[in-house]
Amino acid sequence: MIFINNYNIVKSDLVFKGKVIDIFHDTITLPNGKEALREVAVHRGASAIVPVDSNGNIILVRQYRHPIKKEVLEIPAGVLEKGEDFKTAALRELEEEIGYKAKDAVFLTSLNTSLGFCDEVIYIYLADNLEKSVQNLDEEEFITVEKFSLQTVLDMIMSGKITDAKTIAGILIYNQILNNK
Repeated sequence: MIFINNYNIVKSDLVFKGKVIDIFHDTITLPNGKEALREVAVHRGASAIVPVDSNGNIILVRQYRHPIKKEVLEIPAGVLEKGEDFKTAALRELEEEIGYKAKDAVFLTSLNTSLGFCDEVIYIYLADNLEKSVQNLDEEEFITVEKFSLQTVLDMIMSGKITDAKTIAGILIYNQILNNK
């Protein structure tokens, strides 16, 4: 039995093994002594990056996201490859998705995407001083690259046109950094 605070994991059964997530049914003991079933998605982690071009524009990707059945604007992001660290993954995704390289990236934050059922953590970075490179999409990726002023992106966040959590977090933190200079 695994003890975590007042919650004891009595058993954990793998019910689905996927390419991005694994699903477990965990039976836990609650602080009042009763047992409960929790469905847990275990994710290998992901990175995202806020790309800022030499004119101060934010470069976003527009892509279809099947769980919500629509196209969305978001910062470049992707899951970690085996043995890859978060920063390396962010820089790789930058080049693959939008066709730009950066010599370095600055860590902005990390966030848990959906604590109620998933352990996914996304590390978010900032890259400027971009160099044009070559977009290298995965076979199943269909992405449109779009540039916007920071103010336009902030307006899209405030009006609900951008709803992606990692994008909102990355952009708002980047904006706060600029306002504190």
